Amino acid sequence: MVVLIESVVGIFLFTIIIVLVTLKDPIASVGDYPPAIRKKCMELGLVEERKKRFTKGDIVRKTAAMLVFIAALSWTLKCFNGAQTFWQGFRDSYLIWLIIDWYDGLILDCAWFCHSRRVRIPGTEDMEEYKDYRFHIRQSGIGILLGLPACIAVGLFTALL
Repeated sequence: MVVLIESVVGIFLFTIIIVLVTLKDPIASVGDYPPAIRKKCMELGLVEERKKRFTKGDIVRKTAAMLVFIAALSWTLKCFNGAQTFWQGFRDSYLIWLIIDWYDGLILDCAWFCHSRRVRIPGTEDMEEYKDYRFHIRQSGIGILLGLPACIAVGLFTALL
């Protein structure tokens, strides 16, 4: 039950961050948009031409978020879940990660992003790629794999705390 409550809190915090950033400036999240939309943004001069999907700044922000996730979750699992071992820390953190990842893929991406006109970047509003469900599900699958090293780190820190 504690993991479920922690997952709901994580979903709430994740939603606030993602929705606020995306609504404030959709171009700030363009690295997370489908490839055709990113390409169109470069053609329109809305973002600089680049060969890589994410800029160094994007990577720094995502890495910082990952480190905060690892530290906060390690502490939370130790204090509230009573996690003492690597396995307990890894198991609980990965379950929370999966719940948030599935929520992101299904609710934020497929339900909200694919259907909200508020996330459309000017000049790309009518692109069908906004409704590319396969892209979002594939990204969620990648997210499942990206969670493994982060949750291994949480397990290690949980055991060391």
